Amino acid sequence: MRRARHPVAEELSLPDVMAALSDPLRIGLVRVLADGAERGWGELRAPVAKSTLSHHLRVLRDAGVTRTRQEGTRCFVTLRRQDLDERFPGLVGALLGAAGAEDVGGGVHLAPGTDSSAACR
Repeated sequence: MRRARHPVAEELSLPDVMAALSDPLRIGLVRVLADGAERGWGELRAPVAKSTLSHHLRVLRDAGVTRTRQEGTRCFVTLRRQDLDERFPGLVGALLGAAGAEDVGGGVHLAPGTDSSAACR
């Protein structure tokens, strides 16, 4: 299993971040993660196959929008809100406001009481 590479804050690129945020499902993931809590992949629910969800999480990670931490076979993900706010002030707030108003990504949610046993990819 390969370790995830996360770009440092100074490497975050606006075109890469915007491309990662160009999908409604990924916007939904950002909305769910915006509370600042670290979430296990197994807690995330979306109207797609697990492999597709894994792809979307990888796109967000590779762009620097999220950080993935592996613990044994489990993976946890957090929104890199502070890094994004420092690099692109106001971007996350504007995204969350607009996405909430239009319910973009509303099909993504947390599954209460689930384990976080989804394997990292």
